[in-house]
Amino acid sequence: MEHFIVSARKYRPTVFEDVVGQQAITNTLENAIENDHLAQALLFTGPRGVGKTTCARILAKKINDDGTHHEDEDFAFNIFELDAASNNSVDDIRNLIDQVRIPPQVGKFKVYIIDEVHMLSSAAFNAFLKTLEEPPRHAIFILATTEKHKIIPTILSRCQIFDFRRITVNDIKSQLAEVAKAEEIEAEDDALHIIAQKADGAMRDALSIFDRVVSFSGKNLTRQAVTENLNVLDYTYYFKITDLLLANKIPEALVSYDEILSRGFDGHHFIAGLASHFRDLLVCKNEETVSLLEVGEQVKEMYLKQSKETSKDFLIDAIGIANDCDLKYKNSRNQRLLVELCLMQLASLTFEAEKKKLNNKSLVIPPSYFAKVAVPTEKAKVEEPVTEVKSDEPISVSNISEEKLTQPITAIEEQPAPETQPEEVIARPQIVAERNAKKISALSLKSIKKKQEIKRELVASMPTKENLPVKDFTDEQMQDAWKTYAKKIEKEGKYNLLSHLTMGVPKLDGSLIHLVFPNSTIKVEVERAKHELLNFLRTTLENHEIDLSIEVDEQEVKRYAYTPREKFEKLKEKNPMIETLRKEFDLDV
Repeated sequence: MEHFIVSARKYRPTVFEDVVGQQAITNTLENAIENDHLAQALLFTGPRGVGKTTCARILAKKINDDGTHHEDEDFAFNIFELDAASNNSVDDIRNLIDQVRIPPQVGKFKVYIIDEVHMLSSAAFNAFLKTLEEPPRHAIFILATTEKHKIIPTILSRCQIFDFRRITVNDIKSQLAEVAKAEEIEAEDDALHIIAQKADGAMRDALSIFDRVVSFSGKNLTRQAVTENLNVLDYTYYFKITDLLLANKIPEALVSYDEILSRGFDGHHFIAGLASHFRDLLVCKNEETVSLLEVGEQVKEMYLKQSKETSKDFLIDAIGIANDCDLKYKNSRNQRLLVELCLMQLASLTFEAEKKKLNNKSLVIPPSYFAKVAVPTEKAKVEEPVTEVKSDEPISVSNISEEKLTQPITAIEEQPAPETQPEEVIARPQIVAERNAKKISALSLKSIKKKQEIKRELVASMPTKENLPVKDFTDEQMQDAWKTYAKKIEKEGKYNLLSHLTMGVPKLDGSLIHLVFPNSTIKVEVERAKHELLNFLRTTLENHEIDLSIEVDEQEVKRYAYTPREKFEKLKEKNPMIETLRKEFDLDV
């Protein structure tokens, strides 16, 4: 039995031309060698499997290649590889520094490749700083890492950094096609594309997956075999589900989802893939964005065909609903129900009778979907009366609002009034005028004129001062009305205003009531309630000439007691026996 070598090692590049997807970096390194412009400390950083260590080995070999050596010469005595994951102590770095001092026996340079350099300890980094900054002329350091952010800034500042990018799906697919051809394996384009997508930008992972699928399917690599072996949800499921959603077939869509779950696929993976499927369909709607579609040629034709059957509005709404389900999936207690609810919403988007959203909420299942016979309700038969607007002028927003405002009042006025209805109810025009005055829009000249007319009607309808009652009252009647208002606000819970109004005694001067307060803060609070207080007094005393005079006099502070001591002194002035009581029982104030 012949020893098997995995493809990742067997087809590892030996020259820069064979490196896949890193043309910018390989060209830079080649030019630096040719122009003798190569730095003595290089840092290769990037995701796994993109060619960092491979490029480091090719560079180390090419540095000492002066054209006089054989092609298979690898200069093993001049290349030193150190795995920092297992040699990350200070002693390991010190041994490395001791070796750096010795010049090479063959070639010009000694190359030190330190892989996974971010695993070095802080002490090892600090011990390596001086050598890395001023290495001997014959030493070149190549550091490789997948996590650049874990390297201390002092190391980064001493290195020339090369950022390796993820390899594109098309580049990986092309390389896999070359490997399949070299291994005499028949591989479908879609099968290689699925492997390239599964590799997530890593060439080494793609070759490992390729070996695994070949072991499963043999010399004939099909899309079905790849999806079955890699447990990847095939494109055909998404196309089938989308067709069912467009046809509003909710039961069939739920059955298809159950079939997907029975095959062992995760619901989160399915809904994320469905959102990506809708995105790809939306991409196919425009010729300029078709290039963003990363699928094989056969699947691309399927996408172009189905995109013609869908509308942009449906796809945009569907992406939003599917993405919302994706975000809520992990926190949901009933995850299956969440996905099924999402499918119901998607199937309801294109339902003919309920295409639009109702009250800005997506329809779950339209009520009319299950109704075989539409039964009109009594509410549907009631039609609103249509008011005919006869005017030579064009209808504006103000015209419409005026008609709508006056329409219900007119309808009420036209009805015959019952015999028991009192005559005082005929104050309706003023209510209508007030409503119109509040709601008339000022969007046109006609509406402005209408507002002015309504204001004139309001002024004309308001009672004049001549008609208002002016009845004489005494100081005692005023004081009684004042106490009645105090009780009223006490029931309403306005205790702060109550304390202010009962703080002093109001003084009457004709029809003017004088109030004096010790500070302006109390004055402001009383003035806020002045309108309500005046209305109460004028109505109670039947005199509409009553007015309030609110003043501030700081001397009045002495009249009011705020602290317990001041209150006690006030009480003692009224009744000196209180002091005797305090002394008798030895009380404190």
